[in-house]
Amino acid sequence: MSAFTTSLPDELLLQLAAKAEQYGLPRNRFIERALRIYLEQLDRAEFRASYQRMAQDSETLILAEQGMNEYLNQIGDAPSR
Repeated sequence: MSAFTTSLPDELLLQLAAKAEQYGLPRNRFIERALRIYLEQLDRAEFRASYQRMAQDSETLILAEQGMNEYLNQIGDAPSR
């Protein structure tokens, strides 16, 4: 594991110390977990934004509709159980 040094505002460090103590974690472990959660949220936001952009693209919508029609035809042809 690599070491990382940074400077943070005093108020943020006080909040960090309080929350880490509240959850019974060392500050570095608390920061690690918080950073992982934040990075996952950024990934989700980018994924959501890409779908929103696709929803505005008429060619993508046409492809999606064609794919859905093909899917519905396939499941319509499937034998019932």
